[in-house]
Amino acid sequence: MSGHSKWSTIKRKKGAADAKRGKIFTKLIRELSTAARIGGPDVDSNPRLRLVVDKAKGANMPKDNIERAIAKGAGNLEGEQYDEGVYEGYGPAGVAILCETLSDNKNRTVGEVRHALTKNGGSLGASGCVAYLFNKKGMVSFGADGVDVDSLMEAALEAGAEDVIESDDGIDVVTTTASFETVRDALKRDGFEAVEAEITMQPSNTVNLEGKDVETMLRLMDALEDLDDVQNVYANFEISDDEMAKYAE
Repeated sequence: MSGHSKWSTIKRKKGAADAKRGKIFTKLIRELSTAARIGGPDVDSNPRLRLVVDKAKGANMPKDNIERAIAKGAGNLEGEQYDEGVYEGYGPAGVAILCETLSDNKNRTVGEVRHALTKNGGSLGASGCVAYLFNKKGMVSFGADGVDVDSLMEAALEAGAEDVIESDDGIDVVTTTASFETVRDALKRDGFEAVEAEITMQPSNTVNLEGKDVETMLRLMDALEDLDDVQNVYANFEISDDEMAKYAE
């Protein structure tokens, strides 16, 4: 929706990624180890690991840290083993929330997620209560400035993208998970530099937040993402630029 921001864009505006670089590294190490444990340490034959390595490089994680995390996941170095989990719940105004976690203690994780939700105007729901509102997609995002939208759209669709969404915040190229890398790499070859490229959960509908709900929702998302065990948080809300201007750092 033009003039509105999704959580991924809001995070960039708030500068949260730079402020929490150390925590980002901690989460990436868990992702690297888990991807290597599940699919093997060979980046060429393990698409999940390849994506996480790209994300780690994009976050300027040192090469030694990346290699050490992969070695731990592959069993070549001693390290923790993390289990994947998904927790679902609700935020203010009925916003749907989906948390993906990697944990070595699921009892601790569910307690921390529940506490963060209830302390910040949300609630933990039963498994399946909101998952149906999200679809796994590839997303390649570009800034609003200096991009030839028509050329980008033509290149994206030719490469196999499902959709190209333009807004005041920029341009999102939506793909299937299977075609994500093909589309991302094709656009890069064509000279289009993405600000973000990831596999994400895209909501099928969104809730527009206003007033006090904006502050409560931003505080809730920060609280969830601040948990070590939480890798990704998805929610189906949008905030107008006018509302966001009151809270952007």
